[in-house]
Amino acid sequence: MSTRLIATERDKILQITLESDDGYPRLECEILDPLVNQIAHLAGDATLAGAMITGSERAFATGAEITEIAKLTAAKAREFSRHGQMAMSAVANSEKPIVAAIRGYCIGGGLDLALACHSRIASRDAVFAHPGGSLGIITGWGGTQRLPRLIGRSIALEILTTGRRCSAEEALAVGLIREIVSPEEVTSAAMRLLRFWAKADF
Repeated sequence: MSTRLIATERDKILQITLESDDGYPRLECEILDPLVNQIAHLAGDATLAGAMITGSERAFATGAEITEIAKLTAAKAREFSRHGQMAMSAVANSEKPIVAAIRGYCIGGGLDLALACHSRIASRDAVFAHPGGSLGIITGWGGTQRLPRLIGRSIALEILTTGRRCSAEEALAVGLIREIVSPEEVTSAAMRLLRFWAKADF
């Protein structure tokens, strides 16, 4: 496993960070259960008001590991899909707010994860895409349902089928993200939003 999940707590906020040695976190099978476990911890700890999910300076997450997917049998592929759906649903169904703090690439399964969060804040250098269509595959982790509900069917269909990349500016214009900030401000902006929601009894 090249990606690690690091969880820390500060000011009643759980910060979940995806890390990798090359700076491009991937949503490998082994990272999904730790993610679900942290969402369960968020739900069960009354002192926590919400959570932020973030990645590295280079990428929020670059999706599933392609070499891992290529080795899947049909049965294993269904299991992998259900596993990812379970993890994304755990995030989406959280009764406490979860915000994605996005820098760099947010693509494939990484975009699915961001879509499952209740809100998304991105840096100016953020890039969004679902490249599966160009590879002859399509996500089974809920992105095909969440993206159209968020930005509309027409644009979502284009993004999902062509695999083209969207800048932070376009993402803001279509409603994919809430706010654009400088790279240095992404996590602090997410923290501010979470504190606001905590006071408003999200």
